[in-house]
Amino acid sequence: MPKKRSGGGLTTTQQAAKFLGVAALSGAVLAGIALPAAGALGLAAKGTVEGFDEIPSNLKTPPLSQRTTILDNEGGTLATVYSRDRTVVPLKEMSPYLQDAIVAIEDSRFYEHGAVDLKGILRAANRNVQSGGTAQGASTLTQQYVKNVFVEEAGDDPDKVAEATQQTMGRKVRELKYAIQVEEELGKKKILENYLNITFFGQQAYGVEAASQRYFSKHAKDLKLEEAAMLAGLVQSPTRYDPVNDAEEATKRRNTVLRRMADVGSISQDEAAKAIEAPIKLKVKKPKNGCITAVSGSGFFCDYVRKTILSDPAFGKTAEDRTKLWNLGGLTIKTTLSPRAQEAANEAATSKVNKDDKVAASVVAVEPGTGKILSMGQSRPYGLDQTQHETVLNLAVNNKMGGSTYGFQVGSTFKPITAAAALEKGISPAQTFDTPWKIPVPKSGFKACDGSPAGGGDWSVQNELESEKGSFDMTGALGKSINTYFALLEQKAGLCETLTMAEKVGYERGNGKPLTADPSVTLGTTESTPLAMASAYAAFANRGTFCTPIAIESITDANGKKVSVPKSTCSRAMSEKTADTVNQMLKGVVEDGTGTQAGLTDRDNAGKTGTTEQRMDAWFVGYTPNLSTAVWVGSDGGKKVPMYDINIGGQYYDKVCGGCLPGPIWRIAMTGALNASETPSFNAVDVPRAKDKEESKEKDKGGDEDKGDSDKPGADTTAGITIPPGFLGGQGGGRHGRGNGP
Repeated sequence: MPKKRSGGGLTTTQQAAKFLGVAALSGAVLAGIALPAAGALGLAAKGTVEGFDEIPSNLKTPPLSQRTTILDNEGGTLATVYSRDRTVVPLKEMSPYLQDAIVAIEDSRFYEHGAVDLKGILRAANRNVQSGGTAQGASTLTQQYVKNVFVEEAGDDPDKVAEATQQTMGRKVRELKYAIQVEEELGKKKILENYLNITFFGQQAYGVEAASQRYFSKHAKDLKLEEAAMLAGLVQSPTRYDPVNDAEEATKRRNTVLRRMADVGSISQDEAAKAIEAPIKLKVKKPKNGCITAVSGSGFFCDYVRKTILSDPAFGKTAEDRTKLWNLGGLTIKTTLSPRAQEAANEAATSKVNKDDKVAASVVAVEPGTGKILSMGQSRPYGLDQTQHETVLNLAVNNKMGGSTYGFQVGSTFKPITAAAALEKGISPAQTFDTPWKIPVPKSGFKACDGSPAGGGDWSVQNELESEKGSFDMTGALGKSINTYFALLEQKAGLCETLTMAEKVGYERGNGKPLTADPSVTLGTTESTPLAMASAYAAFANRGTFCTPIAIESITDANGKKVSVPKSTCSRAMSEKTADTVNQMLKGVVEDGTGTQAGLTDRDNAGKTGTTEQRMDAWFVGYTPNLSTAVWVGSDGGKKVPMYDINIGGQYYDKVCGGCLPGPIWRIAMTGALNASETPSFNAVDVPRAKDKEESKEKDKGGDEDKGDSDKPGADTTAGITIPPGFLGGQGGGRHGRGNGP
């Protein structure tokens, strides 16, 4: 009489007998014979085998995880990403050789038996009992398919995978019950199709299409006999028979499959012999998974797309829902990225800044009127290998979307926003302020949106150069980036109005927190991102209408069904006249101001330079009527690097400025992105200058201050600013007043 094992379990003979009893019962059920539950027959070992009738009869088949393809706006592939490299194909898209090979080696009686092969079970049980182990199994293809469904549902959870593959009688019985259901509902051809799509073939390839591409770089329908036999042989042990790592073992296993195919009549003995003589000829295609494989430096944009899907409620109410959608894959994502603009941005970012420099460059372009992100380039390559200066930190976006913690101070590129707020309030571009190089400005003269003062004491403001003093109007102050002018203009326009305008054009902090009521915002001390700046300036190009940036145009799932995607939301931020006026004034920046090295000569273009304290950040943000691009250069590490006496991109700079490094980068990006045949113009408007003040007064006969009255030192200016006669300026303005130059 068989004895129990020392651990208290059943002997091999007892397990075989028990399994045989349950299998026979399953066969009876399949035949339609009503029998009592397994437990009633004494077949249920407590804690091991569930009562057969207690097992749910419906196998919930999860959709198969597949690869997702990310496309540019012309349909070209940017990258493929997957948790399972799989492409589901119908049976007609699989080589008949492959179908015959898998049946021959795994379940030669597949078309003759039901869900359970009782003859096979008897044969296997007999041999296993004789050997005292489990030398031979008896699972049909249908049972193997059910097991793979459990494994697929377990995903990457190691505990669930272990549960799905554990060698227990309980799992076998559940497998049998579900196999019966599958046979009844699907039929042989569909089961074979599903099996060949779900099975793991090694080398990260799931399903025959991915396996065919991995090992032979061809579609599954094009496999030759010897190739199909090799793939069929992998199923039993993808690691042991891996042809990439052990060609000898793979060849032996392939030949076993070929002989078996001949034995069961799938092929002739001559065909088998000929195929056996053929050496395995691999054409291995390396797995390309993830944004690290993205073309033209678009890895950062690819990751931005991924984070959009994982964070936007449009793709699922909960984070778990969105993660499930992404991991399931099978998506075809058409993005907004322009291959032409991306190539130009990548070239621009890397042409002036090397990947191993102390500082980095970011280039991002947005289409005015649509919010579509057309490019996102960076000087450091996307990746995890720090020895190659790779990074996954996306310098173009906010922290939530993979960017730096706070973003970067934007310097004088904020000034056009202040100008827009002033114009909206009715202040004329001919408004002048006459100041020395340095001035103190009382913080009490600035009010937050709740009416409270913005602080106490004086805010000390100074210009970039000591020679920058005297009288300036709005156009001149933008062209030469006069800090003192914009401090006074912000006070006259209103701090609240300036902050409100910033919010209307999408200016946001990198950490996602609200803008603070600090007067220094007009000099760009509040951190933001290149994407936010490109979008804000796109509102000027779009004649005052701001559109939220988007990266995705459309998505279809594995079944070709459209998935809803978030759309750009457009809203009016300022009047058309205000935007037209800003455009005309910023044209002067690139024509004869601080941005002359950036200016394009073949079309209307406008922009603004910016540098921050100690030149730790340098910017150029500019646009044409159909493209807005922001360029930032600065420190991407924990320690900020002052850009004085520094080599960048193999060139020495005694001091970096917005016009001398970001400006030329911007020019390269814009020139490459724009079509020479499309040269739209800004809407021309007459912009009053200070020299026209007297003429304007004569026409007005009222001396309206917004037509160009000059506020001189000693005069009582609006909003309570008083500049004492002969005042030479206060002490260094620190973070809030110095270095915000061109």
